[in-house]
Amino acid sequence: MSTVIKSSIARKVVMALSGLFLVFFLALHVTINFTSVVSPDLFNTWSHFMGYNGLVQYIMQPILIAGVIVHFVMGIVLEIQNNKARTVKYVKYKGGDNASWVSRNMIVTGLVVLAFLGLHFYDFWVHEMTYKYIESSPEDPTRYYEETVMKFAPMWRTLLYVVSFVLLSLHLWHGFASSFQSMGFNNKYTPVLKKFTQAYAIVVPLVFIFIAVYHHFNPISH
Repeated sequence: MSTVIKSSIARKVVMALSGLFLVFFLALHVTINFTSVVSPDLFNTWSHFMGYNGLVQYIMQPILIAGVIVHFVMGIVLEIQNNKARTVKYVKYKGGDNASWVSRNMIVTGLVVLAFLGLHFYDFWVHEMTYKYIESSPEDPTRYYEETVMKFAPMWRTLLYVVSFVLLSLHLWHGFASSFQSMGFNNKYTPVLKKFTQAYAIVVPLVFIFIAVYHHFNPISH
């Protein structure tokens, strides 16, 4: 096996592992966020724990940021590598006959999701860092619910979140299952695993969408 092929396989495995890590984080994230619909007090409790726990802040959070960077950098590198490898150009390429639109446009949906993550980090992470370390505001374990609901007050932001989660769903639809394929997982359980990844790709983004829309139409009354 040539060095080039080995390098390509290694990149795919790294991308797959980082993707699976982000999928796990999404499950945790949507679970905590959903408590904002069920119980504001529970949401405040979990959010405060995540915001001030040393393990989360100084170990898990840097690993998460690194995971996001690695996943998207590997995606861009592999896309460039694949484009260079296509030495035969077809006069008329019927892409839909060979692969789905989603699989052929993973880089597009990925970049849009990355842009959305930038907004999400600005809305919540940057705000949190400013509150704790720049403004040095006093610790308030009850502030998270109100701050979250207020973010979804503008219609444009809610719509942006909805569109972004639809694209995330498309990205997960192909990418989640492909992560296992990249690591050589192919046995009798593969069909069941594929159904699970597809269900995840639908359910998790839908819950995120529900949370955003719910808070937009249920603002806090003062």
